[in-house]
Amino acid sequence: MPNSSSVSEFLLLAFADTRELQLLHFVLFLGIYLAALLGNGLILSAVACHHRLHTPMYFFLLNLALLDLGCISTTVPKAMANALWDTRVISYPGCAAQLFLLVFLISSELSLLTIMAYDRYIAICQPLHYGSLLGSRACTQMAAAAWGSGFLNAVLHIANTFSLPLCNGNTLNQFFCEIPQILKLSCSDSYLREVEVLVVTAFLFGGCFVFIVVSYVQIFRAVLRMPSEQGRHKAFSTCLPHLAVVSLFMSTIIFAHLKPPSISSPSLDVVLAFLYLVVPPVVNPFIYSMRNKEIKVAMWKVMTGCFS
Repeated sequence: MPNSSSVSEFLLLAFADTRELQLLHFVLFLGIYLAALLGNGLILSAVACHHRLHTPMYFFLLNLALLDLGCISTTVPKAMANALWDTRVISYPGCAAQLFLLVFLISSELSLLTIMAYDRYIAICQPLHYGSLLGSRACTQMAAAAWGSGFLNAVLHIANTFSLPLCNGNTLNQFFCEIPQILKLSCSDSYLREVEVLVVTAFLFGGCFVFIVVSYVQIFRAVLRMPSEQGRHKAFSTCLPHLAVVSLFMSTIIFAHLKPPSISSPSLDVVLAFLYLVVPPVVNPFIYSMRNKEIKVAMWKVMTGCFS
């Protein structure tokens, strides 16, 4: 039987069999990708170019936009190329690189969303300590920790996953490389090493989830005790976008990887992966700008400046 050394390429899931539908998928993915580039590019430009947005909250938002751009750029361009050139192939090194970047970016984003919840907690529940706890150096260190933890997690997963012998073909039932699909191709019980790493990652994921939930329970209790309606409105305008982003990102990931086997299917797996990989980078800029006047004004200035 062939092992991993004899697998030189993988076959990704094809979205359509007919040429017309393949080109339609290419156009749809192109539109989605350009929307993500535009939205996140505006966030990056607005935060970088406007001094009023040089605060911890917007610094973390800038990092989130970078991660979102990286995440959608890791999967969508390859899916577009496959649809355009009528192929399903991704090389073995290409699959390893794509999987490494996905684990790195998703893990970093989870850590960053947790840090952003902490930022909102300090801003609302302990405003007098905000400047001392979230100075520029502390923010830089926390952001570096988020990116660094994602990198280490990716190295750990890639080292385990691609050391497994593969003897069940090379077809992946997903439009990108992901760990569960590769584990299905592995031989005997050798995949148990990676399962152990996945369990550890699940506990870390759960820890972040609990921290975010506890933070927002404290935040909402503090907001509801505010005597000023204007104060409550301002607090909610900075918290609700982050809560919406966290809910979309984490709920789809949790359901995608913990759903009952009885309802599992390739089409459902694709839809869920699309929801947590492709949708957030597109909608996050709109979520953050919808209720936030500062970022909305800054983004408008960037757009008008580009076309003036």
